[in-house]
Amino acid sequence: MLLGLKQTIPVSVGYMVLSALGFALMAACVKQVSTYGIPVLEIVAVRALISALLSYADIKRKNLSPWGINKPLLFARGLVGAIALFFVYYSVTTLPLAEATLLQYLHPVFTAILALVFLKEAIQRSTLSCITLSMLGLVVMVAPNFTINQSGELAYSWLSIGAAILGALGSAVAYVIVKKLTKTDDSSVIVFYFPFIALPVAIILGGSEFVMPSLPAMGLLLLVGIFTQVGQVGLTKALASADASKATGYAYVQVIFSVLIGWAYFSEVPTLTTLIGGGLIIGGALVNVLWKR
Repeated sequence: MLLGLKQTIPVSVGYMVLSALGFALMAACVKQVSTYGIPVLEIVAVRALISALLSYADIKRKNLSPWGINKPLLFARGLVGAIALFFVYYSVTTLPLAEATLLQYLHPVFTAILALVFLKEAIQRSTLSCITLSMLGLVVMVAPNFTINQSGELAYSWLSIGAAILGALGSAVAYVIVKKLTKTDDSSVIVFYFPFIALPVAIILGGSEFVMPSLPAMGLLLLVGIFTQVGQVGLTKALASADASKATGYAYVQVIFSVLIGWAYFSEVPTLTTLIGGGLIIGGALVNVLWKR
C-alpha cells in the first residue's frame, strides 16, 4: 500500500510538503524567539550562519565547488532572499502567524506580474483570475484595519502588513531566479548562496544591536536554522524536479500548518476576515496553477 502511494504521489509533491512544514516550524520558532528580545536582524544572521554551515557541508559531500556557475544570478538570488527574509521575519514577529503566512502567499500575483514585465509572457485568464481573487482576499484580510477597535487601536500594524507584502514580492523574485538557476547550478549551491549573502548583510545592517541570547533562545535560534534548511532544500529540489508544476499547489499546506501551530501554541484564533480573505488568496493561487493544466 505504501509502495503504491509512493508511486502515485510525485516526488516533487513530497519535497514541497516537507518544505512547507519546515517553513511553518521555522516561522513559529522565529515568532517565539522574538519574545526573548532578540532583534530580527540577529535572527536572520544566526539563521544564515547555521544554513551556511549545513549547505557547505552538503556541497563538500557532493564534491562540488561552492561558487557555482552562474555567479551573478546566484549573488542576486542571495541578496534578494536576504532582503525578503528581513521583511518576512518582521511580519512574523508582529502579526499573528496565520495572517503573516497568508500575506506572504501573495507571491503568485507578483510572480505573474514580473513574468509579464520582464519575461514578456502573455497574460492568461487564469493569471487574471489569480490577481483578482488574491487582491480581493488582501482587501478582506486588512478590512479590520479600516475601523478602530474598542481600545482605540488598529487590528494590525500597517507597517507589519507592508512588510509581509514586500516579503511576498521578494519571494516572487527569488522563485523566478531559482527556477532559472536550476538549469545551470546544483540545488546545494543555490541553497548555499542564500545564507552566504544574507549573513554579512544582516551583520552590517544589524550593527551594534546584538543581544546575547539566553539558553532557551539559543535553542530556538538553532531550530530556526535547521527548519529553514529543511524548507530551502525541499523547495529547491521540488522546483528542480521534472514534475515541479504538479507540486506548486501543495506549497499552500504551509498555511494549514501555520494556522494549527498558531492556534495550538500561540492561542491565535483566525478571525472570520482572515479565513475568508485567506481562502480567496489561496483560491486565486490554485486557480493559477490548476487552470493551466
